[in-house]
Formats: sequence, C-alpha cells, structure tokens
Amino acid sequence: MASVAKEWREIPGRYNLVGCKCGACGKIYFPRRNLCPECRRASIGKMEDYAICRKGKVFSFSVIYDAPECNNLLKPYAVAMVKTDDGVMISAQLVDVDVNSIEIGMPVRAVLRKLDADGESGVIHYGFKFVPDN
Repeated sequence: MASVAKEWREIPGRYNLVGCKCGACGKIYFPRRNLCPECRRASIGKMEDYAICRKGKVFSFSVIYDAPECNNLLKPYAVAMVKTDDGVMISAQLVDVDVNSIEIGMPVRAVLRKLDADGESGVIHYGFKFVPDN
C-alpha cells in the first residue's frame, strides 16, 4: 500500500496536469516524456515540466451504458478526448453533466476528483476529470 506523500510525489501529472515541453521544438506532451518523439536526440536534457491548460473543448466522446461491475453506480457515464486550449489531447471522464447534453466543441475544464481507494481504510487516489465550463 502506498503512502499519501508517495502518491503525491510519484504522480504529479495525475494531480496537477503536469506534462512537458520540448526545449528544442516547443511541442507539448501529456503525460510527461523523457524524449521528444519529433526531435529525438536533440531533445535530450531539454524536456521541461509544463503545466497543461485546464480548459479546453470536447474533441470526441463516448457514452458508456454497460460497464464493469466496479463502475455500475456511474452508468451511464461519458469519456472524452479533450483538446486543451494549449493544444494537448487528453482522455478523461466527463462528470457533472447530463450525458444527453454533451456536444463536440463543448467547453470544459479539469477538476480534481476521487478515482478510487485501496480498501475502506486505504489511500484515496485522486485524478482529473472534466466538467462543463459555462
């Protein structure tokens, strides 16, 4: 079982939407990479942390009507590809929205939410999801 401090240290992308930006070409990646697939060797030592924009628009989405037993209470729920305002594509669940009102191009913003827990008294795992940004 992981400690809360260890969870925070090892998964900054999950908690803070931290990706990276190539210092050679300027391309932004999420999740973080150690090497730019475009620049390859030219990017070694030049990948910098980058705070991904928390606002964006729904690029594509799917509504899940039949899910694994662990997600039965969520049904139906939506997952989406969100294109952030800085051009990064992120897949995540859409929450606090009627699944019938979701549209391509709908403005959304990232929020921190509980994902799961290690048993009843275990570490709670948080991560990002997207909500409508009205």
